[in-house]
Amino acid sequence: MRKRLAMLLAGALLSALLGSAAPVSADESSSTVIDWNRHATDALFNAPTASTPGAGQGPVGSVHLAMVQIAVYDAINAIVGGHEPYLTGLPAAPSTASQDAAAAVAAHHVLVGLGTVGNAPSIPAAAITRLDDLLAATLADVPAGADKLAGIAIGAAAAAAILADRSSDGRGGPFRFTVGTLPGEWRPTSGVNDPFAWVKDVRPFTLRHGAQFISEGPPALDSEQYAIEFNEVKATGSATGSTRTDGQTATALYFTENPFTLFSRTFRAVAGEHDLSGAEAARLFAMTSVGGADALIACWNNKARWSNWRPVTAIALAADDGNPATMAQPGWTSLVVTPPYPDNTSGYNCVSGGQMYAARAFFGTDKLPFALINASNVTREYARFSDVLHDTIDARVWLGIHFRFADVQGAWVGKKVGQWLGVRFFGPAR
Repeated sequence: MRKRLAMLLAGALLSALLGSAAPVSADESSSTVIDWNRHATDALFNAPTASTPGAGQGPVGSVHLAMVQIAVYDAINAIVGGHEPYLTGLPAAPSTASQDAAAAVAAHHVLVGLGTVGNAPSIPAAAITRLDDLLAATLADVPAGADKLAGIAIGAAAAAAILADRSSDGRGGPFRFTVGTLPGEWRPTSGVNDPFAWVKDVRPFTLRHGAQFISEGPPALDSEQYAIEFNEVKATGSATGSTRTDGQTATALYFTENPFTLFSRTFRAVAGEHDLSGAEAARLFAMTSVGGADALIACWNNKARWSNWRPVTAIALAADDGNPATMAQPGWTSLVVTPPYPDNTSGYNCVSGGQMYAARAFFGTDKLPFALINASNVTREYARFSDVLHDTIDARVWLGIHFRFADVQGAWVGKKVGQWLGVRFFGPAR
């Protein structure tokens, strides 16, 4: 892989040297930044068997997507300036350097440089080959000359910097969630203990530590709140005999897509609709992807802290919970398969909160009409970024995989992460 990469770069450098230099605008369009965000999400989150194959990394891919977008942001910011870099110490880049070359090289080099990380699925060879070809195509469209060379150089430097910074960040560690035996304690719902529970111990990108934002935790099993939320998910989240309406089912199923692919696709559309420059799009993608990654790390810390049971377990064992307002129903199943990790906090809502509040920080307002766009090109219109959380909270209850308190508290964790990031990172240069 390193040999192929060296040959690819050598060819790009040679073509740049042989061509005539051409001036590059300091305000290039966002098309290349948008394209490489899509290439990154395809490579990280698509299944290996998909028509466009990927690693199928799931939650682990959140950390790697953030690394990609940081490299793209730092590379372009080194060219245009105006904002604080995420990592300091990059070499100087001329203001005329090609932002397209910088963005493509930065994204590509991070993706192919990830290699094997613990037990995380690696990007398959077919996807690596595709990324190599995509980089060659992007660079072929950049006018040859010194500016192209400078863009390639700063992109490679930014990628190398983030790969080095994250080389010992806790990915792939030994941690697994503790299996409980008492009422309220988590136990595997399908015989599987999350193999990627080590996300808890990954060093965050912006937080002081992964346990910086601790949620309120689950209510007491004998409390009225617990009974209310138990009976809500039992009635509305069941695979059969549910009280869900057709509209509620549609909302629930809409939010079964990986949130990183759903929200990345959405923010690509937002970037295009608002005519963001390449530098602006890079900053938006960096903030939202880092917000999602740090929120997920914080979420897994909360899951480990509270380690409370999922509805499917709670409903089957309700006779043991000490609450007279809950009734056991052996054989109850959720609308979709329950994931193999504890209930509180909800990962989807942590990510939703982290990404939506990071976007709010980028635009400086919560009130910005936009549409979510899923993989089937079905859209859902929103007036505010925070409005998405109302639907993601409801959806996870209606899917039967979370108590409402886990969703609400997950959204709170994500909100706090997005707010923290928004005032401390990626801000104007001082």
